[in-house]
Amino acid sequence: MKITKPSLSFWQIFNMNVGFLGIQYSFGLQQTAINPIFLYLGAPEDMLPILNIAGPVTGLIVQPIIGAMSDKTWSARWGRRKPYFLIGAILGSLCLFAFPTSPVLWFAVGLLWILDVGNNMAMEPYRAFVGDKLPEKQLSLGSQMQSRFVGAGILLANGSIVLFQYLFGGESVEVAGTIPTWLYYSFYIGAILSITTILYSVLKTPEIPPSSLELEEINAARAKPLMDRIMFPFKEIAEAIKRMPKFMWRVGAVYLFQWYALFIYWQYTTPLFKLTMGYSTGE
Repeated sequence: MKITKPSLSFWQIFNMNVGFLGIQYSFGLQQTAINPIFLYLGAPEDMLPILNIAGPVTGLIVQPIIGAMSDKTWSARWGRRKPYFLIGAILGSLCLFAFPTSPVLWFAVGLLWILDVGNNMAMEPYRAFVGDKLPEKQLSLGSQMQSRFVGAGILLANGSIVLFQYLFGGESVEVAGTIPTWLYYSFYIGAILSITTILYSVLKTPEIPPSSLELEEINAARAKPLMDRIMFPFKEIAEAIKRMPKFMWRVGAVYLFQWYALFIYWQYTTPLFKLTMGYSTGE
């Protein structure tokens, strides 16, 4: 039996999307501040793409697997999607706290892998969570609200870096192997926002329980042997790829080239300005 979803008020939709602010603040720091940290720790500029390979790899692997797993999850206490994006937010917050204290390059690269797993673990179930809650007539409003928080998170992340450098910078000379103290503040704020905004949405927004048919499917999946449960997400992903309409294949081809360009842009923006305009890594 199909569940009829009640219409939500503006503030209910607002509350359920607040967590995107923290997630996108974390992604914003990753896009803007991670490479300068790698450079501070002595990374060669031609190694930046491979040092950042965690982003596309974890996005490609973690998001679809966690999405498939959360589809077949239900807990009367914790819900369906909430456990995944709450664990992801905790992982991300811990990594953001630790990142600016990285003593050596390999430590920072390892933290980036964990941070990306956490961010992607939070992102995919969170998107599904919004879709689960909203009736069809409110999906566009939910998407608009989500986009606003995404944009605000990126803006705050980049703005905080500029602000804290202006307020607490003062370094005229870069010291190799040393991360400027002003950069710590942006990461600490990101760590706090990542967990608090997710917690706010979790506490303010109850999940809709599954229908009796969905609950039967979830219980049947739990009763399967361990190996079948481990392989289930991969089978789901393969089946979804088989059924994907031609339009989605065309969209995927467009995104393939778009994200190729974006990845190069993110990795080399800082070295580009450093080389052509005489800026330091921090600027």
